[in-house]
Amino acid sequence: MALFGNAHTINPATAQQDYARLLGQGEQVHAAYQLIRDSILFTDRRLILVDKQGITGKKTEYHSIPYRSITHFAVETAGTFDLDAELKIWLSGASVPIQKTFTKGVDIYEVQAILTQFVAR
Repeated sequence: MALFGNAHTINPATAQQDYARLLGQGEQVHAAYQLIRDSILFTDRRLILVDKQGITGKKTEYHSIPYRSITHFAVETAGTFDLDAELKIWLSGASVPIQKTFTKGVDIYEVQAILTQFVAR
C-alpha cells in the first residue's frame, strides 16, 4: 500500500533529463510516474523500474524490462474502501508478477493504456 498519497505523474521531459544516464541513444521517455521513492518510466523501447532502497534511498536498483518480455498485465482499480490501484506485470519465465501500487493521484486507466500501446506492438 502506498503511503501519504505521493503517487503522481512526472513530466516526461523532466524524467528524460533526470534519468538520461539510463537511456540509450535516441531513447525517449513517453510517460513517467513517481510512487513514494520509486519511479516507473515508459520509454519507446522498455519499461524501467527505479527502486530506491534503504533508509536514505541512496542505494538504487534499476530494472530494465523490454516490452517483448511482458507476457500479460492486469490493472486493479481503486474501490470505496481500498483507495489504491495496482498494476501487475508478468514476465516470460516468471510465475509471480511484478506489482506496483498507485494512489488516487494517478489514473490507472492511463497507465494501462500506455502499457497497452507498447506491449501490443
